[in-house]
Amino acid sequence: MDTENTSAPPRAQSAPADNPTRTRRHGGGITHDNTRHTTRFVVIGNHLVQHKELSLLAIGLSCHLQSLPAGAGADIKSLAARFPEGPTRIAAALRELEAHGYLRRERHRTETGRIVTRTVSCNQPHASRREPADTGCPPAKRTPAPQRHTVQKALPAVPQPSSTAPALLQTATDLLATLRRHDPRLLLSATDTAHLVPGVAAWLERDVAPGAVRHALTIGLPDEPLRRPAALLAHRLTDRLPPPPPFRTQSAAAVPPPRHPLQNCEGCDRGFRAPETEDRCRDCRTTAGGAPPRTPPGHVPSHTR
Repeated sequence: MDTENTSAPPRAQSAPADNPTRTRRHGGGITHDNTRHTTRFVVIGNHLVQHKELSLLAIGLSCHLQSLPAGAGADIKSLAARFPEGPTRIAAALRELEAHGYLRRERHRTETGRIVTRTVSCNQPHASRREPADTGCPPAKRTPAPQRHTVQKALPAVPQPSSTAPALLQTATDLLATLRRHDPRLLLSATDTAHLVPGVAAWLERDVAPGAVRHALTIGLPDEPLRRPAALLAHRLTDRLPPPPPFRTQSAAAVPPPRHPLQNCEGCDRGFRAPETEDRCRDCRTTAGGAPPRTPPGHVPSHTR
């Protein structure tokens, strides 16, 4: 009774996980009681539900995402409120799906300028991103996606200066070329710089100092990457353009009087400045037709010298 049977295994041996046919051979395993769906269903590929690398939570979460209507909440906060799994586990599952091509998260700017994250659920990851898991199913025939040619939108118009002085335009060009020192995202091409130079020149000719223009263009930039920094600068140059300086008339007092040549008076021989049409000083012109002008003391006429 106390003799150990060395031929008996110490415990019951389970079927290897990679050999499910052993269970089938003994009459166990799963069977299906299927009813054909006609409404409210979603088609899920075996490449997902039998994926060998994805966790069970990631597979289930992908099935749930594929069943959602367009526009439904698919962020971590919304999913954590829907399921008992916490935000940490849901975030890890989303990263799994993203790594295997079943999920993309893209950032888009709305018409109001707000940045939102859009979740894209992929029911069939593209072959170039990742080959589907080997599930024994024949590969689905894929139609190559049509190539889309991206057309670069033209930059918004900028204010135009009233003056095209070379010094003014050069100052504007230098200002734009140094913006990248304040924010590396503001590295502009030569074409973008040439488009923006008139707008900066319009600010400078309105008595705005270069430092003030630079501050207006770089203050309060968004934290996310700038897809088209030149378009943002063009918008700011137009939207924040200051008014013209107060109107200033150029008075006669501001214009220096003309400097006439020095000559000798024909009447008293004194030196004076006057237009070439005048040959007498002011005193001689005042006394013309009357008594001769008074000769200053100690004055010796030029014809007696």
